[in-house]
Amino acid sequence: MIPSEFAYKRANSVEEALQLLKESDGEGKLLAGGHSLLPLMKFRLTNPQSLIDISRIEELKGVKLEGDRLVVGAMTTYDELVKDETAQQQIPVLVKAVRIIGDQQVRNRGTIGGNLAHGDPAADLPGAALALDAELEVHGDLGKETIAAEDFFIAPLVTMLGENSIVTSVSFAVPAPHSRSVYLKYEHPASGYAVIGVCAVAAMDDSGKVEHIRIGINGVSDVPYRARAVEESLAGTEPTEALVKEASEKAADDGEIGSDLFASEKYRRHLAKVYTERALKGIFFG
Repeated sequence: MIPSEFAYKRANSVEEALQLLKESDGEGKLLAGGHSLLPLMKFRLTNPQSLIDISRIEELKGVKLEGDRLVVGAMTTYDELVKDETAQQQIPVLVKAVRIIGDQQVRNRGTIGGNLAHGDPAADLPGAALALDAELEVHGDLGKETIAAEDFFIAPLVTMLGENSIVTSVSFAVPAPHSRSVYLKYEHPASGYAVIGVCAVAAMDDSGKVEHIRIGINGVSDVPYRARAVEESLAGTEPTEALVKEASEKAADDGEIGSDLFASEKYRRHLAKVYTERALKGIFFG
């Protein structure tokens, strides 16, 4: 397929990119890694009049630790994050989730900010972002603002990102040193996207009770979501295999579970329960 005709412009700063977006009058799209946008253009599901390339804006790249949060520049590629020693040491589950995105060619070009801004519920990163209390720094018409990942996703491929706005960085909460975490995924055999992805982070207190737990789920729902019902069932308890199994039965309660030709709603609900139980057993008893 061949996309419709478009203009190409390269921005050298965030301010220039924002100005080019405004000048496009709603007809421009930001080009980061391009792995999500270009296929949509080739199928003519989107037809921007201009592409604004932000891939060479250096201020949008890099990984750094700020207090108890890991701040990742929006244009940091998957491969750069996977190889970053600070990310490996501070949030290994994030590195694990990113390491299994696509193939090496995708990871060489795809970006952290582009992944979340695209809002694909079958992507791997949204579940991890929810479990790690991620926040997106956004620059736009209203200046600079921070949007929690939990509030960011609205519908499939629809987010809170404004028309003339750019995600500049994403910060993730660094789990407590005594916490454990896991990301499990069942991928579509053709696309590699997540039919179900579960990211869980949990910590126990000195008495053996759950003092912190967050579970992010992507793939099965029209919008990635936190499995709050499961979290509430386990918070403050001393987990047993029976209790984990019972709590995991609620894994689909907080999502708007979808269906397609590959997996029905019933099957996706089943996957949510099974993979949540596996993730939690790996944390508590693995």
